[in-house]
Amino acid sequence: MSSKISVQEFAPLSRKGGFDLIDVRSLMEFYEVHAVGALSAPLDTLNPKAIMESRGAKASEPLYIICRSGGRSAQACQMFEKAGYSNVVNVEGGTAAWEQAGLPVNRGQKKMISLERQVRICAGLLTLIGSLLAFWNILFLVVPAFIGAGLTFAGLSNTCGMGMLLTKAPWNRSLNTCSTGGGCCSQGQCG
Repeated sequence: MSSKISVQEFAPLSRKGGFDLIDVRSLMEFYEVHAVGALSAPLDTLNPKAIMESRGAKASEPLYIICRSGGRSAQACQMFEKAGYSNVVNVEGGTAAWEQAGLPVNRGQKKMISLERQVRICAGLLTLIGSLLAFWNILFLVVPAFIGAGLTFAGLSNTCGMGMLLTKAPWNRSLNTCSTGGGCCSQGQCG
């Protein structure tokens, strides 16, 4: 089982540098805001072997994994462990806790609608449309019921199918605010 570290425990390491931190959120989420020093490695395309090989001599040192709140980073840790790499550490609380702790972040210059807001907008629209169409045919009540079941599952499992689908949308895939390697420039401004 992978180990965990809180952002408060990680802060001294962050200030010293010399650590490897990967962010497993979608590219859009990463470019919106991410911990200084983090590199993007989205969960849906995560390749533990390639990441560990790219670390070279540092492969024996801990690899820290972060996401928004800790759910996807825990899944990523499990993926690394299944691939035979046990020296992975889940940064508990994720980027949200990182920001709340006042640790340095990079922010993209491009204003975007966050993935969380996109999910709420999409779920709300589908529920509204399904409910309105139910006046025409009662069978359309399946749509809001399906959305409600999906949101309940997302809350219980800490995974969101709609969010995963939305990360594949063209407006969330074509981002030019940071380098493709995941690194950004100085604190507070990517570009």
